[in-house]
Amino acid sequence: MYAVIETGGKQYRVAPGQTVDVDTISGDIGAAVEFDRVLAVSNDGGLSVGDAVKSARVRGKITAHGRGDKILVFKFKRKKQYKRTIGHRQDYTRVQVEEIVG
Repeated sequence: MYAVIETGGKQYRVAPGQTVDVDTISGDIGAAVEFDRVLAVSNDGGLSVGDAVKSARVRGKITAHGRGDKILVFKFKRKKQYKRTIGHRQDYTRVQVEEIVG
């Protein structure tokens, strides 16, 4: 059994017991979180999408907050003596998926 959820503008395929890193969600470590934007649910019988999954929910628990690896962005224009280096680290929240309801 798995579900496709949307959070932070991104879509994730999750299953019970799986740990997933999503964009930052407010809440303390150990707090319960519920994703109500479920796009698809796969049961033993098949895949349900659209109106069939409007009442579906994915429940989980926040296990950690952190920051991803640094990504370096290097801008360069030849013959113009232009060079810029910029770094970025994306914040994330690690969520342990507990159950898929619906």
